[in-house]
Amino acid sequence: MNIGIIGTGNIASYLLEQINKQQRAEGQVIAIFGRNQEMGQQLSERFEADFYTDLQGFLDLPLDIVVEAATVEAAGIYVKHVVEHQKDLVVSSIGVFKDIAFLEELKRLAEAKGTHIYLPSGAIGGLDVLQSAKAADALDHVQITTRKSPASLGVEAEEEKVIFEGSAFEAVEKFPKNINVALVLAIAGIGAEKTKVRIIVDPDIEQNTHTIEAEGVFGWMELQVQNNPMPSNPKTSLLAALSILSVLQNRGSALRIGN
Repeated sequence: MNIGIIGTGNIASYLLEQINKQQRAEGQVIAIFGRNQEMGQQLSERFEADFYTDLQGFLDLPLDIVVEAATVEAAGIYVKHVVEHQKDLVVSSIGVFKDIAFLEELKRLAEAKGTHIYLPSGAIGGLDVLQSAKAADALDHVQITTRKSPASLGVEAEEEKVIFEGSAFEAVEKFPKNINVALVLAIAGIGAEKTKVRIIVDPDIEQNTHTIEAEGVFGWMELQVQNNPMPSNPKTSLLAALSILSVLQNRGSALRIGN
């Protein structure tokens, strides 16, 4: 499996280490695309993957799958081109799909091109429960409460306080770099407008915490995940990077667990 990565940041570096050095997935990252030439060249030399600043040249390569590991803004520019070139796609910046019409457009394009789009679970769990309940319209209420440190949220706070309450759609608009989990939860469940989000800043915690509550005909679920941050970036949970690695490990597997 030939893998390409869009992005030169912490998640890209982590995946390159795990795949090209530690061989934790079948295949190899053969190319990196990005705008940061200094970082791109460093990653290229360290992990023996070609670096491109030209998207067309990158997509002309015999890539089986492309991982978007950049930003919401970059995802909005590049992911459609990936699918148009008949590459499977992993989207890390789920916030790009706050425009549900764009998600539907990309799904239709992938169906026409015979490719697959993967949305990793990121820093949370419980998506299989939501999808199962949604299958028979057995899902009525979904809420996620996220508790993060000021450094993780990029705000200043000397005491614990609620800084946001609203829909997943509104949360992604206000915190596009920090609340991808709310949108993937909404996509798996009852939608961005109906999924409730509560964000708490807490200067006394070191781990990002997500508590998911769901209720419906199926019953009731409460799930809490406490995430360790990536050592290189306190704003990103390690589990978010691991969820992308898991997608790559299980792509094409003869055995699928859950949904």
